[in-house]
Amino acid sequence: MRRPTLDAVATRAGVSKSTVSRVVNGEPTVAADLRDVVMRAVNELGYVPNPAARSLVTRRTDSIAVIVSDPSTGLVSDDPMFSTVVRAASREFEAAGKQVVLMLAGSDDARLRARQFVAARHVDAVMLVSMHGADPLPAALVATGIPLVSHGRPASRVPMPWVDNDNVGGTGQAIRHLLEGGRRRIATICGPLDMSAAQDRLGAYREVLSETGRRSIVAIGEFTRASGTLAMEQLLEDDPALDAVFAANDLMAIGALRALRRAGRRVPDDVAVVGYDDIEAALYTDPPLSTVRSPMGEQAAASARLLLGLLRGEPAEPVVLPTRLVVRESS
Repeated sequence: MRRPTLDAVATRAGVSKSTVSRVVNGEPTVAADLRDVVMRAVNELGYVPNPAARSLVTRRTDSIAVIVSDPSTGLVSDDPMFSTVVRAASREFEAAGKQVVLMLAGSDDARLRARQFVAARHVDAVMLVSMHGADPLPAALVATGIPLVSHGRPASRVPMPWVDNDNVGGTGQAIRHLLEGGRRRIATICGPLDMSAAQDRLGAYREVLSETGRRSIVAIGEFTRASGTLAMEQLLEDDPALDAVFAANDLMAIGALRALRRAGRRVPDDVAVVGYDDIEAALYTDPPLSTVRSPMGEQAAASARLLLGLLRGEPAEPVVLPTRLVVRESS
């Protein structure tokens, strides 16, 4: 059975082919009664617009790229928050009638392919996730002129709207909680310093400690469990008397718990531990992990809504969502 054509719909409705085209492409210039006649003919014939032809007419693909620019050892492979981000953003885009194209751009070749794909206008807009400061992709995408939003404050000075959680305020809550609990030698395991979340959380940690005249004790991790274990071992070697650690995400905090257990340190009796994110696993560590709850799903949804607003021609300003400390047995 042949697929119904635009001409067939026009004949059935008794209107011109151009009128049918305007109706099926959602143009608002057609009178309501005429639109009803055309849509009745569309439904009677079972007409389905050709996506390629429609794209040529509207200059839209109704597709949005979610591009994750992170090495294979980072967010995508290890962090359960990644699936939360993708699901929450996808729900917003799909509710708006947009197709989601997920692209992993963790290598130079993959970033080049992503840039070429976007520059060729295979998508209408891009949401960037897990950007690093030296990554050339954000600037390259800005140069294409495509609507662009960053999930998280960009670490580089690339002009684009973004949505983030209150990294500074959340970290401040965690460090003050440790100080109020009588902890005096508080270390931190920070994330990669080419990422804005790691920069903000490290800066807030140092700021709160400086207010009380205490020195910073810092080890650098990679937002992974393994790096948290290694960083905790380094901290214990450098300062055996430390009595608390703030890890800049829960995965590193879980790795730190393992290192402390191996070293015979009791948590929280000897060393208190606080993480960041409040992933589900934080409830099932031994002891359950105190952590800063970041609204990662809400952040992703807000990023998606901001991007959809840009497609509608609306202005966009940076958005910062609140966080809160969740106290459990580890601190």
